[in-house]
Amino acid sequence: METATLHPYIVRDDTVLDSEPIVKGTRTPVRAIVENWRLGLSPEEIVIHLPHLSLAQVFDALSYYSDHKDEINDYIEKNKIPENLIHPSVR
Repeated sequence: METATLHPYIVRDDTVLDSEPIVKGTRTPVRAIVENWRLGLSPEEIVIHLPHLSLAQVFDALSYYSDHKDEINDYIEKNKIPENLIHPSVR
């Protein structure tokens, strides 16, 4: 079941990623957008890398992050690839 948030493009769906906040109509978690942004991509560049998203969706995801930093940072931390599983040439 989908649950709305105060952000028009962000929902929780108990059938997708255990109700982690996602962009409505997609399986894209807010954390994925935030991680791209933290890598230095602008919102305009993020939609190039994630072409199924609109600029409005990206901005709303970043706004959601601004309002829920601790929650999204926890999801980012929980989904990190352990260092010992990353090939040395990628580090």
